[in-house]
Amino acid sequence: MATVDEPLYPIAVLINELKNADVQLRLNSTRRLSTIARALGEERTRNELIPFLSENNDDDDEVLLAMAEELGVFVPYVGGQEHAHVLLPPLETLCTVEETCVRDKAVESLCRIGSQMKENDMINWFIPLVKRLSAGEWFSARVSACGLFHIAYPSAPEMLKTELQAMYSQLCQDDMPMVRRSAVSSLWKFAATVEPAHLKNNIMTMFENLTQDDQDSVRLLAVEGCATLGKLLEPQECIERILPVIVSFSQDRSWRVRYMVADQLSELCQAVGPEPTRMDLVPAYMRLLRDNEAEVRVAAAGKVTKFCQILNPELAIQHILPCVKELSLDSSQHVRSALASVLMGMAPVLGK
Repeated sequence: MATVDEPLYPIAVLINELKNADVQLRLNSTRRLSTIARALGEERTRNELIPFLSENNDDDDEVLLAMAEELGVFVPYVGGQEHAHVLLPPLETLCTVEETCVRDKAVESLCRIGSQMKENDMINWFIPLVKRLSAGEWFSARVSACGLFHIAYPSAPEMLKTELQAMYSQLCQDDMPMVRRSAVSSLWKFAATVEPAHLKNNIMTMFENLTQDDQDSVRLLAVEGCATLGKLLEPQECIERILPVIVSFSQDRSWRVRYMVADQLSELCQAVGPEPTRMDLVPAYMRLLRDNEAEVRVAAAGKVTKFCQILNPELAIQHILPCVKELSLDSSQHVRSALASVLMGMAPVLGK
């Protein structure tokens, strides 16, 4: 790594290379932005380098990805927490590009910077950025916005909190499936920052709407979050609102959603507790073990030992063991292989 004592001539070369027609030179220079910043000093980095990066219209995804990553650790180079907000404009631009990995890295860097900003700066700079992205014309901006709410929300005053909840609700109903997928993926992080009363009403309403989405890619992401969301609710509330969703998903018309339920079922059981598991999730699991799609049976078979560990031995012997015997003769070798990989673990669970 270069040090602050480097002569300025090489620094000038690095800065020029940021504009070079050769992609590799631009990439090398972008990866050394911290070296350039240290040589320029905090004030010139704020006043010259960051505005230059904000106006940079590089179209190479690798360069943009490197920039998004570098800017995430740039707070010390612009003068610390007090000036962290100057890093937001170039990252906001990167949140709108087409390439997913660039957007994801820009969101990750914004989250890192936002978590270091003062509350007043969050209100003046970060929350307006989230609002602009949420209302963006291009779906890419709205996709990125979803991943920032959990950072913005805790610093917001009451009126802004209400507005942020309304905006997230709109993203959950967006016309573009990509935006709804992003909204459901980030819902659990946002839910963890919301007050209990709003969690029970607003967040759960958003979640329940997403579980009814016509796109199976949205519904299967909702399965992933059931356990996490269930842990945020009171036990009875979890049984009333999460359990019916899990049971419904286990019979979903899309095999991909049923596959996800089979894959996540042991975590879902822990979220709802032993009695609902015995009454509702054991029958659901038996259905998945006998599913028409081999892929679903593979996922369910691979979790059989883990699932039986949650049950008492009598229940496992009575309900699960007959299904296991059927699977040992399954027409799909992948199902038999998945079962064989976990079967030995069942002996101590069943006490035999």
